[in-house]
Amino acid sequence: MDELELRKIMEDQVMDGLKYFYRNISVDSVIIGYHEKELKVLLQRPQNFQKWGLPGGYVFKTETVDDAAFRIVQYRTQLDNLFLHQFKVFSNPDRVKDAGFTPEIYSKITGIKIDDDHWMFDNFVSIAFFALTEFSLVQPTGSAYLEECCWWDINNLPELLFDHADIIKEALKALKIFIHHHPIGYELLPEKFTLPELHSLYETILNKKLDIRNFTKKLVSMDLITKLDEQRNIGAHRSPYLYMFNKERYDQLINEEEVIVI
Repeated sequence: MDELELRKIMEDQVMDGLKYFYRNISVDSVIIGYHEKELKVLLQRPQNFQKWGLPGGYVFKTETVDDAAFRIVQYRTQLDNLFLHQFKVFSNPDRVKDAGFTPEIYSKITGIKIDDDHWMFDNFVSIAFFALTEFSLVQPTGSAYLEECCWWDINNLPELLFDHADIIKEALKALKIFIHHHPIGYELLPEKFTLPELHSLYETILNKKLDIRNFTKKLVSMDLITKLDEQRNIGAHRSPYLYMFNKERYDQLINEEEVIVI
């Protein structure tokens, strides 16, 4: 499908969107990666805009909210089967009011003329998800009306559209709660990793120090990680052993309710 066909489909959906989408419902996805001991978030910036935003979109009447979130995340990362977790609904009546994004600005950027009362500028309830992925695997993908789509350090974000700063803040809170009751790391680390790398990931997410001996002992006792007969040479007299997640056990713990991981 070429760009002209994509534009025609987009114009049809914009002008007659309520035929395709649920009214007043959208999804926003906080796509989180981990690189060089920092959490990263994938953001996008529309053409001719100064502000950035989260990957998000409307929900087709032929799909579930979860389907919509998976579709949007897959399109932006070019990855299938990412871990997604729904964490909050954002419903402030003023959440989509932004002087930097109006019907006039939208019409100017896209060339699609819309009125001030267009359905896209009505109040929207957004169902928010966080997605976890290995940083190095993602190929950020834009679209015809996106200027950029790239990773940002979660502690050094640009100016954001709408209430997206609040959504990211709440996603981090939700991730910190999640990590206490479910394993984290399979989606964020390479297949093989060292214990210090896994320990550093947990400390970065929780923003606090963890005793590495107790941390390691707990994960080993839960049969969550497996020590390999391989070492990584990272300098003189420093060759730590590599580990892998026990995926079967990992998936089991993800689905249990009362697990205390740390």
